[in-house]
Order: sequence, then structure tokens, then C-alpha cells
Amino acid sequence: MTQKVNTILEITDKELSIQLSLNGLSFCVLNTSNNTVTTIKHFSKEKKLTPFELLDFVKHLFNTESLLKENYNKVTVIHTNELSALVPQALFNEDAMADYLKLSSKILKSDYITYDTITANETVNVYVPYINVNNFIYDHFGAFTYKHFSTVLIENLVAAEKNASDDKLYINVNTTHFELLAFAKGKLLLYNTFEYTTPEDFIYYVLFTTEQLEFNPETISAILLGAIEKDDTLYNILYKYIRNVSFGNRMDSFSFTEKQNNQYSNFTLLKSL
Repeated sequence: MTQKVNTILEITDKELSIQLSLNGLSFCVLNTSNNTVTTIKHFSKEKKLTPFELLDFVKHLFNTESLLKENYNKVTVIHTNELSALVPQALFNEDAMADYLKLSSKILKSDYITYDTITANETVNVYVPYINVNNFIYDHFGAFTYKHFSTVLIENLVAAEKNASDDKLYINVNTTHFELLAFAKGKLLLYNTFEYTTPEDFIYYVLFTTEQLEFNPETISAILLGAIEKDDTLYNILYKYIRNVSFGNRMDSFSFTEKQNNQYSNFTLLKSL
């Protein structure tokens, strides 16, 4: 979805990607003249914010981070929350968006609901963005594009699995939640997001999903993305129950000013550029 009223007055050779959640904000800057990511920054909050507190936090960062005061040729904002639902494109009715979300999410009558069309698997992702932050960013930059976090994940992983002949679980790990995408021979069977506080929560949701989909833990491949390292507690408990565990690859087309520790973190932030 794109807001199209104002335009950025100064054309530059830089693009900005911002990822928002109630646990903080991340952003990265791409220099399009040499296809180099020059900056990646993360700002986390220990306590989960309200949408109003998130707006105050965003305003503070825009006042203190010099890169957020510059002009960009393109700005993309990614909204990370659990307030989303996938609908087959053939069955989608724009007038029923609230009904889709009510089945799996707690929403308010005042919530603004929108959607992304995912052409890769002919679905529509209905979700609630942080509209107060959108309005602030619009006032700051003018026109920009925004998507739901899961849209970026699904688009890229569906494309990566298009010709696959085996079954896979992709697990995108964050500090308080993780996303799980299940594929059967290249076809997306399931997308869901789970909150967790302990490793036992984490493995419970993974194994429950595996059981429900009748995947064999001895043969299914689990591919990790996000904030996880080999020999982390989450990695170790996952490997205890699922034998084929590996790390994903963003397949970057960019160069980086600063050396990256791995090829699987910051997946959605970089894939939105």
C-alpha cells in the first residue's frame, strides 16, 4: 500500500527501510548508486510499548538520529505485529476485512485495517498497521510505501521454495516472538506468529505445528532466520527434537559498508529494499 499525496522534493540516491514493532524500531539505508547498505541500526525497548508509546519513541528517534532527518528517494515502512490474516485472493472481499481479523486477532472498532496483495501465492494479507506512526512518517517524508512484516517474509520464502521437492519449516526468531512458515514441496501450508518467554514455549509451538501438519521431526528440515545463533538455548532445544536444523540465506544482492555476521538475520528489513 502506498500513500501518494506528497512527494519528496529532493531526489537522492538513497533508500530507507524502517521496521516497526511494539518492541522497538530498526532501520537501514541503501546507497543505490553503488548498491551498498551503508547503515543498519536497531533500537529495542525492554517493555512492550503501546501504539501511543511507540509513536513517542519514533518521534524521539527522528529527533536524535541524523540519518532519519535526511531525504530519501524511496521510504519503506514494515509493520510487525500479530494482527494479520491471510485470505485466498479469489475469496477476498474488501468490505469484510474486519471479519477476517476477528477470527484470530483482537481488534478494536477504531483500528484502521488495510491489506497487501501477495501475487506469489495469490493471497491477500489483511492487517492493522500502526497508523499513528504512518501519519507521522507521512508528515516527515511525504509519499512512502508500507507493508506488513509477514508479507515480506511470505513473498520471499514462497519465491525461494517455488521449485522445492521436499518439506520445510522456516522459523524467523525475534526476542519475544517467532514466525513459522510450513512448506510442503514448495507450497505454503501455514504461516503463524507465536509469542514466547521460555525455550519450552518455543519448542512447544514448533512441535505442535509439526504434529498437526503430520511432518516427521526426524526428516523435516527446519531453517532458521532472525535473532538466533548456533548453540543458543533456542537452537539447542530445537536440535534436540528436530534433527535437520540449518540457517537460511538472504541471498544478498547488496554490498555492505560494515561486515555482516551472518546471512540470515535482518531478513525482512533488507528484503524490503
